[in-house]
Amino acid sequence: MSLRMIMAATTLAFAFTSPLAAQEMDHSKMDHGSMGAQPKGDTGPSSKAFAEANAKMHEGMDIAFTGNADADFVRGMIAHHQGAIDMAKIELEYGKDAELRALAEGIISAQEAEIATMKDWLARNGG
Repeated sequence: MSLRMIMAATTLAFAFTSPLAAQEMDHSKMDHGSMGAQPKGDTGPSSKAFAEANAKMHEGMDIAFTGNADADFVRGMIAHHQGAIDMAKIELEYGKDAELRALAEGIISAQEAEIATMKDWLARNGG
């Protein structure tokens, strides 16, 4: 068998078995709420705060999908935007760069307004 045939067979075997292996993982035993709660690098107070904000955001985005793309989008994005607010507040607490602090203030203002819009949409549309 030629090297080209062996490589092709290996590639095909991998392509067909990888999705099966991924499907066989038992996700019910995974604790998604704590994923990322511990910083991977520096463990200073800002790193810990960012890791906690990230974990909270991902937990909030882990919604039960309904098949209604509009409602699912809004419900997931509320948590995503809240995560941006939480991270911007961490920047304001620990960050030193004036340009980034100003950006963080703008993010808080914009994301709070968008969350209000999305919550209003949910209220009007039975979400």
